[in-house]
Amino acid sequence: MPPHHLAPDWFINVRLKLRHLELFTALDDHRNLHRAAASLAISQPAASKLLGDIEDRLGLKLFERHPRGLEPNWYGEVVIRHARDMLASLKQTGDELNAIQAGNAGTVAVGTVMDPAVTLLSQALEATRKSLPGLHISVDVDVSQALIPRLQEGQLDMALCRIPLGFDTRPFIFEEIGEEATCFVCRHDHPLAITATPSLTEMMQYPWALQPPGALMRQRFDHLLMYHDLIPPRQIVDTSDILVSLALVSSTDTLAMTTREVAELLCDPQRFCLLPTQEALNVQPYGLVTLREKRLSPGAAALTTKLRSIIRQQQTP
Repeated sequence: MPPHHLAPDWFINVRLKLRHLELFTALDDHRNLHRAAASLAISQPAASKLLGDIEDRLGLKLFERHPRGLEPNWYGEVVIRHARDMLASLKQTGDELNAIQAGNAGTVAVGTVMDPAVTLLSQALEATRKSLPGLHISVDVDVSQALIPRLQEGQLDMALCRIPLGFDTRPFIFEEIGEEATCFVCRHDHPLAITATPSLTEMMQYPWALQPPGALMRQRFDHLLMYHDLIPPRQIVDTSDILVSLALVSSTDTLAMTTREVAELLCDPQRFCLLPTQEALNVQPYGLVTLREKRLSPGAAALTTKLRSIIRQQQTP
């Protein structure tokens, strides 16, 4: 049989089938046509014809025939090696498809504002991690103004945030969760820490670390100033990073506004003080936001199910 060069699409030209791959590996395992055919539940003549046909189309002998059976030659060794790889890859494909259907594979991207990140979401992540250990979850903590565009662009599967004013609400499903209770923070030995209930006027005399303009918590702060006709602080550092804010608070006279949940989690009472205030500092409720026209992956659906379950538990009296 004269050798010839195989084209890049040779497997199409020779009509290579899955059955050929199974026969190659069976012949390698048994080195006997009868036993190989039996392992595939086909007759020996059918196996012989299957092998002969593919060798003819390839223009290559893959096995040497001996009285006791068959032995793969160099060509056969190459074909067998790749046949095993392809069959293993197909099996792995099935395993991955099953895992994805079960929600135990793939990636879920979640966006969240600060408060649910340290309470609700952390509980849901832990529960999901236990039930679906193969699922990769990424969490992006930011303000709602930044999260909603990412959700629209498909960078996030869901977000725990608000839909800010100015955004068209029609593309979204919003499931309300609750309000964020906010507070003012200073260092433990700050001059205001010894005041029973410092006034907003007194607080405005100090530097502040605040979320950037447009962020909901910043809007609440600005509203307080406008409502009480107060002059804004002279020195303001705009940052959405709570760690930057707390670093400034801990080492200077800077004050910060953050959620009570975050303050209780991150603020060591020996280093920080939550300033009492007569003002109600709660901000607009946040919720679970998803795209109306986007079908969630099994993994994302599993995480939202966990989130809703925890929300119901928290809202039950």
